[in-house]
Amino acid sequence: MQKTVTYFDKPGPDNVRHCLEIVKDNIYNYGYRHIVVATTTGDTGVLFAEGLDTREVNLVVVTHSYGFKGPNSTELTEDAKERIKSAGATIYTGTMITHSLETALAAKFSGVYPTLLVAQSLRRFGEGPKVCCEITMMAADAGLVPEGEEILVVAGTGRGADTVTVIRSAASKRFLELKVLEILAKPRG
Repeated sequence: MQKTVTYFDKPGPDNVRHCLEIVKDNIYNYGYRHIVVATTTGDTGVLFAEGLDTREVNLVVVTHSYGFKGPNSTELTEDAKERIKSAGATIYTGTMITHSLETALAAKFSGVYPTLLVAQSLRRFGEGPKVCCEITMMAADAGLVPEGEEILVVAGTGRGADTVTVIRSAASKRFLELKVLEILAKPRG
């Protein structure tokens, strides 16, 4: 098999539309039916929900957990939430695998904990690939994508999408079975 990989000059939201086109091409050419996309305020989630035919694919939009930025708050806007749902996508908001109890313990006791080591290790490939692995497990943990299937996963560095991967999904309990099969796009820097 031979595929093209796109390397962006810089990370960020300028790459979102190109990532959507890469996903569309891979849906059309390779028949992927499960797509997981990270979103913070909802802009990326809306673009993908309105840009894909959710009657043909299972689109799961994963947000930051409640309280990520502060107690009792979410960054996903109500407008974006309604637009994503109206387009037929599923929104998942839940515990972020690498921002769990261990983050609180590390902040309080200055320790190093396994999930933080995993997160830092995955970041060697970039923030987007780390998030792709994380949101794949979150969606599988919630039963929103099947385990053991190849899925398209989209995330970014900061704001917007700049990374597209093909991942064989696994729940967090079976993290070692998760496989990053392809990186279709990512920032080079």
